[in-house]
Amino acid sequence: QVQLVESGGGLVQAGGSLRLACAASGRTHISYATGWFRQAPGKEREFVAAVSGSGGITRYEDSVKGRFTISRDGDKNTVYLQMNGLKPEDTAVYYCATGTSAQAMTMKRSYVYWGQGTQVTVSS
Repeated sequence: QVQLVESGGGLVQAGGSLRLACAASGRTHISYATGWFRQAPGKEREFVAAVSGSGGITRYEDSVKGRFTISRDGDKNTVYLQMNGLKPEDTAVYYCATGTSAQAMTMKRSYVYWGQGTQVTVSS
């Protein structure tokens, strides 16, 4: 089993920044890709960004490209999501997930382990 704990969410004004962290513990594996997803009220959970186990491959959803950056600190077993230029439409609960391969890391159904989520609210 792998446990994931997200942190760093909060309330921010439009144009502001937040950095989310996803700390993994338990039976982590060096090959596991890690992704961030978000779910707004009444909407499906959607892909935001992902990073391969090595950290060498990243993927982003089109609406966050150029604003969000995903990165991995292997020594700390932590994956970060730096979010700049936040917009009200970025408001959602953000979840991290792991347990998939780099080839499948944009696909929600491929992930095995999920965190509990952290709320991000962007005011206009």
